[in-house]
Amino acid sequence: MPVWIDVEGRDKVVILTGPRSRKARTIKRDPRVAISIIDVDQPQASVLIRGQVVELIDGDRGCEIIDRISRKYTGQPYPLRSDRIVLLIQLDHAQAVTFG
Repeated sequence: MPVWIDVEGRDKVVILTGPRSRKARTIKRDPRVAISIIDVDQPQASVLIRGQVVELIDGDRGCEIIDRISRKYTGQPYPLRSDRIVLLIQLDHAQAVTFG
């Protein structure tokens, strides 16, 4: 499923989701994640990330991160002020891959 993503510090990434989404429920059972990032200008190039969710962030801190991510993708703050959380992911492994 496509998600908005951003970096947090030197070795973490953040994504946002709904607190009752399947993704959030699954993370609570097993915090391991794998993310594939595709370059829209070069679809054969991607980055593969593996890590673990180390924190679920909500409240004012969550809204600040969500607004930052939203500005990156839309140029505007995120329109909803509730029903969103941030998943803070500690990177275990990242690898650039080119296909073709």
